[in-house]
This record gives sequence, C-alpha cells and structure tokens, in this order.
Amino acid sequence: MKILIIGGGAAGCYAAVHAAKAGHDVTILEKNKIIGKKLRITGKGRCNLTNNCGLQELIQNVPRNPRFLYSAFSACSPQDVMAYFENLGVALKTERGNRVFPVSDQAAEIVEAFYQELKRLHVRILHETVTELLTEDQNCKGVRCGEKIFRADRILLATGGATYPGTGSEGDGYRLAQQAGHRIEPLQPSLVPLETLERDCAEMMGISLKNVTLTLRKENKILYQEQGEMLFTHFGVSGPLVLSASAHLDFHADPDAGKFHKLQIDLKPALTLEQLDKRLQREIAANPNQQLSSLLRKLVPANMVMPLIDRLQIPPYLKNHSLTKQHRIRICEKLKNFEFTVRQTRPIEEGIITRGGISCKEVNPKTMESRLIQNLYFAGEILDVDAYTGGFNLQIAFATGFLAAKAMIQ
Repeated sequence: MKILIIGGGAAGCYAAVHAAKAGHDVTILEKNKIIGKKLRITGKGRCNLTNNCGLQELIQNVPRNPRFLYSAFSACSPQDVMAYFENLGVALKTERGNRVFPVSDQAAEIVEAFYQELKRLHVRILHETVTELLTEDQNCKGVRCGEKIFRADRILLATGGATYPGTGSEGDGYRLAQQAGHRIEPLQPSLVPLETLERDCAEMMGISLKNVTLTLRKENKILYQEQGEMLFTHFGVSGPLVLSASAHLDFHADPDAGKFHKLQIDLKPALTLEQLDKRLQREIAANPNQQLSSLLRKLVPANMVMPLIDRLQIPPYLKNHSLTKQHRIRICEKLKNFEFTVRQTRPIEEGIITRGGISCKEVNPKTMESRLIQNLYFAGEILDVDAYTGGFNLQIAFATGFLAAKAMIQ
C-alpha cells in the first residue's frame, strides 16, 4: 500500500514509522529542508515529550473537544510513547507535574531518533510543498506539488497549526482541507500570553511570581483556577498559569470577551484573610514607625510595592501605627485579589498551539479519517483540539498520528 504523509512533524513522523513498520510504502512530503523543525524548539528546546499520567487525567487537560480523543489516547497512551522512544535508545525522565523530557534535555535527540528510524524503515522524505489534494468521487487519490503529482492509496494531512510560522506552520493544511470541503473552525492562539487593560503590568515587568493562585472569571463564573507560576510583561501577563488560562478564552465566539474576563491573582493562597490580617498586625506591632511601603516590601516583590499602593489608594508615606482596621482589610483583600482585565491575547504567532482547525464533527474519532473524503486522514495540531502545557499537546500529536497509521494500514 502506498501512503503519503504531508508534514514531517511529531504527528507525521510518528504515523510514518508505525505505517512503515507494517511493511507499507511510506513517503513524507515536508516543505522544510529538515524534519521536526517545530519539535526541535518545543519545551524551550528540551522537548516536553508527553505527560506520564492516565487516560482520565489526559482528558481533563484537554479543554477543547476532549471526548474526540478517547480512542486515540486509548490506542496510544503516554506510557506507549515513552516506551517507544526508550526502545529507540532515548533515555527519558519525569519531572514535576509528570512532565516527560529526554535525560539529555535536548529536543534534537528526539528528532534524530525519528530520523534514524525513518531511514531504517526506508521511509522516503521528499522536500516538497503540497499545493492541492487530488480527489475524485469523494476519494483522495494523491496530491499535487506544483508541477509534480504524487499518487497514493492513503493520504495523511499532518501539517501542524498556524503558530510559529517560522517553522513552516503557516496554515497550509487548513487551505488543503478547505479545498476538500472541510469546515475550519476559527483559528486563534492558545497557550499564549495575555494583554491587560491595566497599565501597571509594565511597572512590574520581569517580576516572576511563584506559588500564587490565578483565577480566570467571566462575570461570576470561574473558567480556570490553578496554583503555580506567572510573570509580568510590558504588555500584560505570561508564564505557565497564564498560558493555561488562555486556553479558555474564545475571542471569535465572543468578540467582547475582553470586557468580561477578569484575571485574579491570589498572592497569598496559603493564608486566609484572617490569617493575613494577623500577620499584618504582627508586622505593624514590630515596626510601628516604618512606612507602608516598607511593610508591603515584606509581602510582595519590591517592584510590586508602588503599583499595589496605587491600587490601595493609601498614602505611601503613612506610618504603620497610623494604619486603621479598614486600611488593613483593604491591603488583605488586594493581596488576595490582585485583579486585571483581559484586553486580548497576543498574536497567533506568539501562541504555543493553535486553537481551532478542522472540525472534529467531520473526522471519525476512531480512525482519524475524513467523514467527507475517503482515504484522507488527519493528525496533530491541524485538528480542532488543544490542551494545556505539560506535554499534553505532543501526546495528542503522537496519539492521533498512531491511530491514523493504524487505520490506514488496516
């Protein structure tokens, strides 16, 4: 059987090795001069390969269309992915949050392992740009690459999303799928920094907060809440908590989203309001003649003190002994709820993953085959599924690639 795989990224390579293992004639069409260009920079160049957890936890970490992935995750678990790469000689380690990395901390090791295995299995890698899917009678027969035509029995589209366009993820696959009649859900960035209406983020630029709780609210509804790390930037906020929170924002479905979404930072999640007030009282009693700014410096990073005081609307020169109970209540409430308004996400080029893509309603979740065109399959970021940080998005790529390969060779 002749199998064509468009895209030499994580999903495409994983599908190719499993299809070739079964003895089929597999060709990867990759427009870059090397395979795995985006894979080389994932996890800040360390490659967070997967997350060493079970099926239910995987599903819980996919905020968009999680049920669509049940069959893929059941067929190819994180443990399967780990065993696969370890069998190729890649030593792995599991870090905080069950994140899995190569022991070498080098994403290039994963790409090289893929390359050597593709070579061993005689998978052809042709550096071509696909311009058209060739379909006849609702059946995909091959592809066109400019003047060249490649025929095949099965075609897998695994071209990635629209983030990191410098790696070749320029949305080509969406255009090809649209040509074949597929609906593309609106594209927007996910796992992306957020811009805020408030300007004081710029004053706090570079501050990294650890062990804080971030809550994303839409009016009275909590969309996301987690404890961890985040940081301030010149435009707003970023860091792991913010990136995960961004997965719950949908500016296409709700153009006014920025007016209603609030980010609330609990700077002291381990303390209740009452416990925090008692701590304040102890500090005030120990240093009655210090100014408010000195008191706050013991509670927050130095560059946060003035923005905090501006929000409190308490004179910064006020001595501790002059602080009233109402002042203390205001300070405690602000430390437990340092609030920002989301203006918008950063551009899609700055997102780690693309939200949107080929509608899951038009893809068979048990085979990854198109419901509209026979012998056309999809895998990876091109599909309308996305997950939080922690290796979950690469697991989606591997699992959908594996399921597509399994279906193509049957």
